[in-house]
Amino acid sequence: MPQQASKAVSYLRVSTERQGKSGLGLEAQREAVTRYLASVGATLVQEFEEVETGKGSDALDKRPKLKAAVALAKKQKAVLVIAKLDRLARNVHFISGLMETGVEFRCCDFPTADRTMIHIYAAMAEHEGRRISERIRDALAAKKARGEAVGNPKALQPFNGARAAAAAEFASRVQPTIAAFVAQGLKQRAIVAELNAVGIKTANGGAWGLIQLQRVLARVPAA
Repeated sequence: MPQQASKAVSYLRVSTERQGKSGLGLEAQREAVTRYLASVGATLVQEFEEVETGKGSDALDKRPKLKAAVALAKKQKAVLVIAKLDRLARNVHFISGLMETGVEFRCCDFPTADRTMIHIYAAMAEHEGRRISERIRDALAAKKARGEAVGNPKALQPFNGARAAAAAEFASRVQPTIAAFVAQGLKQRAIVAELNAVGIKTANGGAWGLIQLQRVLARVPAA
């Protein structure tokens, strides 16, 4: 967020009605936004909450609260602040549409990202989503060809477990930053030091080490 920007509009989103009613996810997002605004000295003008699936390239049309947040940010000349980039979308067309509104926005989990890096992240996240779907489909086809049952949730756990999906999502999110460090000619130990220096946490919220970096690189290569 530029130094002269002193006003912000926050947008929080969960993707299921059950999550919206329980407040799961919203409080964590609100806390992240509060911490970020305090760190840059910005004042919150208004907060918008939305419970919406957000799937598809026309997701912006399905989110009246996001539209309202964008309109208010433009009117107030404020920055739109989102706790996590994936609360917007993992769709390149959607992110491009938001950029074209002219509203400046920042993501608390990726505060140093410029428009280009955000676009790269969206492309990587969209690509990884397709790869996960393809791997699951191919694995099920192989099991079926071997005559093995494919309807048992326990049998599918290695392919669609929540932990594996979360790890892939995190790897895609930090990949653009790591790729930028690689482009600068930094070696792995130097990249670890830079990640820790700028305050980016691992998926578990801890400090980076070589093992954590190599696990991310194994999932989504930086170059």
